[in-house]
Amino acid sequence: MELQLDPVFQTVTLVVLVLVLAADLLIILARPHIPSPKESALWVVFYVVLALAFAGILVIVGGGEVAGQFVAGWLTEYSLSIDNLFVFVLIMSQFSVPRRYQQQVLMVGIIISLVLRAVFILVGATIIENFSPIFYLFGAFLIYTAIRQAFPGGDHEDDTQRENLIVRMLRRVLPIADSYDGRKVLTRVEGKRVFTPMIIVFAAIGVTDLLFAIDSIPAIFGITESPFIVFTANLFALMGLRQLYFLLGDLLERLRFLHYGIAFILAFIGVKLILHALHVNELPFLNGGEPIEWAPEISTWISLAVIVLSMAVATIASLTIPKKADAKD
Repeated sequence: MELQLDPVFQTVTLVVLVLVLAADLLIILARPHIPSPKESALWVVFYVVLALAFAGILVIVGGGEVAGQFVAGWLTEYSLSIDNLFVFVLIMSQFSVPRRYQQQVLMVGIIISLVLRAVFILVGATIIENFSPIFYLFGAFLIYTAIRQAFPGGDHEDDTQRENLIVRMLRRVLPIADSYDGRKVLTRVEGKRVFTPMIIVFAAIGVTDLLFAIDSIPAIFGITESPFIVFTANLFALMGLRQLYFLLGDLLERLRFLHYGIAFILAFIGVKLILHALHVNELPFLNGGEPIEWAPEISTWISLAVIVLSMAVATIASLTIPKKADAKD
């Protein structure tokens, strides 16, 4: 569905959201600390309420369908972002990042992710506008990603192996100290200016965000084709991710069925994309280049229900099924 939103509204929204993120970053730089569970919970609630308030504004500005697409996209990206946290935990542990400075690392990672996703969104929107059969490829890719998510086989460890390649390259071309110097990226060792291991951590976070952007952008384009809704959904999903990292803490390890919920969402959106591609088919070798009428269009509200139920079932199962019952998992 083509969305028509006032360009002025879109511009003002993006400016306000960027200012919110900038203020968040300044708070971290001014007072680096380990946030308490209460502080983290309040920030997470604030960003969730902010997203829901924005959905309410979209109802007024663009109607219920627009708001529904935003909420469905936001929830999809939020669930995928939570999966990012597992890798962030591995990175922080692997490079022994002092907990006091982990907020700064996560915030830099979020900024890197937003830049990368903005590029992917612009490219994706251009391709979709000029080549609708791309939905077949997006759908197939998401189904493949869902299978990989459901049967990870150590995928998170594979991510850190990819990062190790970047780390080895950095060590070859940059002088890097053996220890941290607070939150500094540059320091002096024996009178020489060298990078601290913080530069390696930033690179590792950047590689991880790039990998997740490749997975997540096709997923949200399965819900909406509006670049504005896609980007704002990504932005709201990443807001509060830093606080969520500290709030969940060890709970992340208990969400052992989360990847099944995410896999189901990705598979569902993949099937939805393929059905949409069939419904608007333009491939000359398929049905003579004519749309295939029997292929249904799955509504935004059905998508939203599937996303919410999938994450709810995965979370409840993770928290209620005893560990022994999952011994073979």
